Amino acid sequence: MITYGYSGLPPAGIEDEEFLDGLLEQGFGAFELAFTKSFPWNKPRCSSFGKKAADRGIKLSVHAPYFAVLTITDEERAKKCRGALEHTMNLASELGAGVVVTHLGSRRGQEPELLMDIMRRFLDQLAVKVGEIGVGLGLETTGRTNQMGSLGDISLLSSEYGFVRPTIDWAHVHAISGGGLRSVEDFEAVLGFVRENFAGWKIEPLHTHFSDVLYDQKGEIRHLPYGEGDLRVNPLVEATYQAGFRLTVISESRHMPSHRAIGAEIKARLDSLSRSEKEGRPVASGAIAFPTVPRAAETKTRFRLLDYHYPLRLSNLDKPFFPDGYTKGDLISYYASLAGMLVPHLEGRAIVMARFPDGISAKSFYEKQAPGHQPSWMPLAPIPSSHRGGIIEYVTADRPESLMWLANMGCVEIHPWLSRIDSVEIQNYAVFDLDPAAGSTWDQVVSVAGLLKEALDHLGLKSYPKTSGSKGIHVYVPLEPVHEYPRVRTFVHRVGHLLASANPDNVTMDRRIPNRHGKVFIDSGQNRAGATIAATYSVRPRPGAPVSTPFRWAELDTIRPGDWTIATIWDRLDRNGDLFAPVLQGGQRLNQAEKVLDIDPGAVS
Repeated sequence: MITYGYSGLPPAGIEDEEFLDGLLEQGFGAFELAFTKSFPWNKPRCSSFGKKAADRGIKLSVHAPYFAVLTITDEERAKKCRGALEHTMNLASELGAGVVVTHLGSRRGQEPELLMDIMRRFLDQLAVKVGEIGVGLGLETTGRTNQMGSLGDISLLSSEYGFVRPTIDWAHVHAISGGGLRSVEDFEAVLGFVRENFAGWKIEPLHTHFSDVLYDQKGEIRHLPYGEGDLRVNPLVEATYQAGFRLTVISESRHMPSHRAIGAEIKARLDSLSRSEKEGRPVASGAIAFPTVPRAAETKTRFRLLDYHYPLRLSNLDKPFFPDGYTKGDLISYYASLAGMLVPHLEGRAIVMARFPDGISAKSFYEKQAPGHQPSWMPLAPIPSSHRGGIIEYVTADRPESLMWLANMGCVEIHPWLSRIDSVEIQNYAVFDLDPAAGSTWDQVVSVAGLLKEALDHLGLKSYPKTSGSKGIHVYVPLEPVHEYPRVRTFVHRVGHLLASANPDNVTMDRRIPNRHGKVFIDSGQNRAGATIAATYSVRPRPGAPVSTPFRWAELDTIRPGDWTIATIWDRLDRNGDLFAPVLQGGQRLNQAEKVLDIDPGAVS
């Protein structure tokens, strides 16, 4: 629930292995590299240190130089600030660090609206360079009244930029509120605001700083040795525990005794809370260390979900669902843990249920119509069916409880529509499903994906890949919501035929299964109303419980099918966040690509 560490640099003369082993021996599970004054490390050093930290399970972050702020109006200085942040984020990528912390900057007597526009221009230019390298820019809450950096400021910017997320400096919040963090309820109020105003995947885990602090009516004066001020960590620990948050807490105290004292209090309070009697039992089997493990109370015939807003009944939690021994309760816990990241990709979309009520080795079936016994709080999506006639009422998933209900129904995988309920004829992204036929290899899939990337780049379109979770790769092209299904399908079909013409030994568009042997089939038919494909982060019904996982194009040559499962995906998500978040932003039109491909959108039907 809380991963604790401190900020600094390894002392000179100590080997990295010795330093990292020392962190573990002292109970530290995180370390923030303080590149606050200069860049003492180059990329090779960062890469080496990052690999050693990852081998030991130590979570890394980086603090950017203090001068690299967002509110600078002088363009030359702003350019230097952007360059420093760009370099810091690239170093963080080498380290495998998930977040780079920076300050927003001084108000300098300017109106907040003007400063927000200045910061937007800054971030617009920074995003071009590092917005999609998988490192978050953690905007730190301010401790001074003359600085930008309220949670409101940060939440607004985070809503506009996918790579921006919050870093809560508890000492700063305490100082600027005149000592406002004294009780569990005080911390709960801040955590509640964070949960309400930030995308779930940006705060799972939530990156935070902690130290004791001296302050006056204008806010922070300086850090204090722990115990000399009036900020204490115990209420934070309890609030975190009660709210079910995952936190990374980095001590910014100046002395090791303070780091140790804060860590000792965190451990003691967590131990005390974990020993306290809890109602019910864990939903999961215990075979996997899920970030979130819901609890349920046993009733006469089922289990009642505890500590969630919407009521839910669960059943057969211990039923094996995978040959590996993973249970139905494990599947429920997986989707509960992924809710913050997955729900944005599902909300507002009809879902086809792929049900395996007795596990993946038993009978399975697809179900479009809601069964009728779904929870009363679950919105349905009524959509006319030209094939069956009448209306089909699909289930939807706009909250964590919805995902847990689907898993309880045996929905190992989740299949959302490619369009939203409010505009079912408008496709939100083009999908290239690279499906290896019998006799083909993974290397062929990788080769075809690389060719597709080159083609889309040439057409001026950004694309985002994910493993299918089975044997193939899915490539998404986010679109502005103005493209109907036939238009998108024609585009995908034309690109697919070009690839097949250029590489006939590896690529086919032939729908006849015998003719696909030894090739990768590009299925343009996935781009039609009602067709669905396994969602990003969906579990797939295969041994090991693999997950359809986004990856960077730069990783294409190194990934393998099945690399990430419900047991192994968590460290990747902690370090990279949601690599598929840009897909939700849309922002692209096919007009120019259609001109290049000689497609007349007006003639498409």
